[in-house]
Amino acid sequence: MATVAAAALATPLLLASASPSAAHRQDPGARAAEDASKLARKLVQKSSADDAFEHLEKFQQIADSTGGHRAAGSLGHDASAAYVYQQMKKYGYDVSYQRFDFLYTETLAEKLSVVSPTPRDVEIKAMTYTKSTPVGGIKADLAAVPVDNTTGCEAADYASGTFTGKIALIKRGGCTFAEKQTAAAGAGAVGAIVYNNAEGVLSGTLGDQASAKIPTGGITQAEGEKLAAELAKGPLNVSFEIRQLQETRSTNNVIAETRRGNAANTVMLGAHLDSVTAGPGINDNGSGSAGLLEVAQELAKRENRPTNKVRFAWWSAEENGLLGSEHYVANLSNLGKKEIKLYLNFDMIASPNYGLFVYDGDNSDGVGAGAGPAGSAQLERDINEFLDKRGTAHEGTDFTGRSDYGPFIEVGIPSGGTFTGAEGIKTEAQAKKFGGAAGVAYDPNYHAAGDDLSNINMEAFAVNIGVIANAVGTYAHDLSSLRKPVTTVPTDGDAGSGGGLHDGHDHEVTE
Repeated sequence: MATVAAAALATPLLLASASPSAAHRQDPGARAAEDASKLARKLVQKSSADDAFEHLEKFQQIADSTGGHRAAGSLGHDASAAYVYQQMKKYGYDVSYQRFDFLYTETLAEKLSVVSPTPRDVEIKAMTYTKSTPVGGIKADLAAVPVDNTTGCEAADYASGTFTGKIALIKRGGCTFAEKQTAAAGAGAVGAIVYNNAEGVLSGTLGDQASAKIPTGGITQAEGEKLAAELAKGPLNVSFEIRQLQETRSTNNVIAETRRGNAANTVMLGAHLDSVTAGPGINDNGSGSAGLLEVAQELAKRENRPTNKVRFAWWSAEENGLLGSEHYVANLSNLGKKEIKLYLNFDMIASPNYGLFVYDGDNSDGVGAGAGPAGSAQLERDINEFLDKRGTAHEGTDFTGRSDYGPFIEVGIPSGGTFTGAEGIKTEAQAKKFGGAAGVAYDPNYHAAGDDLSNINMEAFAVNIGVIANAVGTYAHDLSSLRKPVTTVPTDGDAGSGGGLHDGHDHEVTE
């Protein structure tokens, strides 16, 4: 009887050992993949664009009560950061502020008018860190720099005496805005106007305060070419006023992470929280900030023991030149950098005339910057596969270095994320693929007062929140996909998702 009983007991044990669940218990990799899949499905199902919209309503309310914007160094940003801090604390995260000083800039005046021979107004954008004109501006004749591949970049472009006391009209291209206005100043110009070499507004920066020599602004390609054509017929006298407040202020990044999870395998996601001073910044970048908040809250409800530590960041002073993320990365120890296994960036994820763009980790598009650090190709593939399974069209977008993935890429951390377009112009092919209007900017309210609650496309918002949710759920338990090779197949890509000035906004310093 004992022998029979032993045999009877052995049979189910043998069957159990052969069962898939038992195999998973013995195979940590299989168990991690299973946990990741379950959590990802839950987070995608539960993370809601409608719920995330409530965070956008809060950001709008804050902007409305603090002068119409949430720029770094302002009450609007401080209140936004406090809101995010409180929300994450409420859901049980370890939350901290990371404070740093920076040069706050706020444009006080940006006006350009043709005085004679035919009066008219021309829209102009002040370059960040520009020198200022006197109150009321200056009146001077306009002088055009001859156009070539490096227009206005060298002293030789400015004929002796031709620009003294005048305002230089310079086509974009070939060197930085700072170099152009420096050369113009050296030739005696009292101001510089740079016109775009592509469609869309020109909202740039001189890089830093020390580089500024003369008042400098940007105008569209159409306006620049019109002024140049008029100049070819005879003199143009213009009224030019560019004034900008510049002062040192303090601001905070908000960093929140799970209490549990292996810190040696930290998964990091970020979005910038600050707006420009021109408007409330609900798409740019309330959308990415709200998307992270929503998914972080769902993660806290559904997983209290992630295998890997999950860290969320809301950056400040991105609009001033990635200052928050640069400060964070610069203050990481060597160990801290090694512990971050990936960084995903979500900046402008609900543009009204959207495209669905995934950062081109393997440079398969062959546009602009090269591939990201090892692992970036896998991050792109994982996002693409998630969108493909849902039947959602998408395209690549270049790593221009103009959003907060830039500092992470510079230190070799695998990076990726999504973006729905800024002031770049949607092509006919993209309109067929994504819907919307061809020949119109992805976000016509980019860096403007109109970037409010009405500027959000809920369909794009929902898709990208799904991307965030899937990534958080997957990587919270399983990083194995980062080790799976990617076969790079050349794809048709363009720089069109961002146009001339991609989603990092007015910190473009190069041509």
